[in-house]
Order: sequence, then C-alpha cells, then structure tokens
Amino acid sequence: MTTAIFAFADNEIQAQALARELALPLHRIECRKFPDGESLVRIQADAAAVETAIIFRSLNDPNAKLVELLLAVAALRGNGAQRVMLLAPYLGYMRQDIAFRPGEAVSQRVIGGLIADHFDGLVTVDPHLHRTGSLGDIAPGIVAIAIRAAPALVTALRHDFEPANILIGPDRESLSWVRDIADPLSAEMLIGEKCRSGDRDVAVALPGIERVRGRPAIIVDDLVSSGSTLVGCAAMLHAAGATRVEAVVTHCLADAADLARLQGAGIDRIRASDSVPGPVATIPLAGVLGDAIRALGRTGGAR
Repeated sequence: MTTAIFAFADNEIQAQALARELALPLHRIECRKFPDGESLVRIQADAAAVETAIIFRSLNDPNAKLVELLLAVAALRGNGAQRVMLLAPYLGYMRQDIAFRPGEAVSQRVIGGLIADHFDGLVTVDPHLHRTGSLGDIAPGIVAIAIRAAPALVTALRHDFEPANILIGPDRESLSWVRDIADPLSAEMLIGEKCRSGDRDVAVALPGIERVRGRPAIIVDDLVSSGSTLVGCAAMLHAAGATRVEAVVTHCLADAADLARLQGAGIDRIRASDSVPGPVATIPLAGVLGDAIRALGRTGGAR
C-alpha cells in the first residue's frame, strides 16, 4: 500500500517538484475535451495499489476544473484507491463567505461542502478565510489543512532584502500575512485600510505613510487579481516618496493586461508563489507543501 500524487497537466511542473520533495510516485491524470465541452478523465495508474491518492490541482478558473476533479475522484475510487485527498494550493470560491445581498449563494460553503462530500482531506495555502474561523468550518468532517506560504516567501525575499525595506499591508486583513514575513526579516511594516466599492474600484488609506520617504517598499498580500488594490497602494507610496515599490503575493491571478497595468503603476517587480502557474510565479511551494503532507502522514491523515 502506498501514497501517490496524481496531477492534471496544468499543475504537472509543481506536482513534479512536490513528488521529488516527498519521494513519491507521480501519475498524470489525462483529460481531453469532447466537441460539446464535456471532459473525459482517465487515471494512468493502478489505483488499487494506492492507499492514499493525492490529487494536485490549483482551483483558479474553478468552473472549468471542479467537474474534472469530481470525475478524477470517481475514477480513483472506482479503481481501488482507499483514500483521496485534494491538494489545491489555490482554493477558489473562498471570497463569498456571506450573502452580501439577498438571493446570493454563499459559494465558500457550497464549494467547501462539495469537497467534503467527495474527498477525505483538503490541503491548501493561504485561503481567503477573512470571516471564517478555519478551513474545517467550510469542509466539515474531513482533514482540512490551511498552510502558510510565508516561509517560502521569506526565503525568496532574503536573497536581496535591504534593511531599509518597509513592508506594506493594504488592509487589516493582510496583517497576519505581513507579520509572518516581517518578523523573520526584522522588517518594519505599515498596515492600511481598504474600502472596496466594486471589483475594480478600491480606495486605500495608509496611516503612517510618511515613514516610507526615501525607502524601498514591498506590498504584501494574499492574492492579486485585477490589481486595483496594488495600483492604489503603489500610487500612494510613490507620492509619499518611496524610492522603489515591489509586491509579493501568495496567489497571482492577474492576467497579462493586469500585470502590464501594475507595471505601469510603478511596481518595479511582482513576485508570487507557484500556487497558480504564471510569469511572476517564481517562488516554489514544494517545501511547505511537503512539510504539510509529512505532518499529515505522522497524524494518520496520509500514509
């Protein structure tokens, strides 16, 4: 009986790194589209020889991926896998944690429940749980582990970190992410306040912003999508006299146009973890993911 990693093609590089970290076999999940848009999913391994199957797939673009995940789970169980876990470095549909207007579905609960119904465990990185106590609250009855990307981000930042750098959190919700990076680097930090009036309309206030004058600044956040928050922060930091503005985020969902907009706003460099493949996803998570899987093995969650 063994543990093995199964990956779709879109996360194969990241899954290979994790397989090397854990010295586990890696198998590809084949997926092809029919002309009508349906997916055919095939497992290329003898799942009967696998006690625990870990499916590696980030859930950016989740509408296109969730059905394929459910088909993959069914294929693994139908071929003998005893336990199936989902390793989704980025977990989509987490921002809607309450019904903001009457008639809205609370997608966080819906998707968390769907995962709990079909998987035996869930591992993700820095999920968007701002009003939710824990990942287990949205995926009840299964092992649910939310890990921090901070150790990987700190390792990447150490290479060229300047003592004068000041770390910027765009809102109070970013405080824990900023502190987890600032403390190991002995860095000063500022935490802002964000007022969002639409998906792309965000205002940011930064108390104490006068402290950035003559210093390089690094904006820290859990994710960037449209980039509106980072654009607003960068404008304020440059106006306050920052000598350079960079950004480091766990999850980068920005497309090419959004990245160009961020560069045009004076953000000299953006770095992100490889939770979502892309041009700025240069910080590997294999180490922190491997630590989480090993810890699960010690507690009986994965063997």
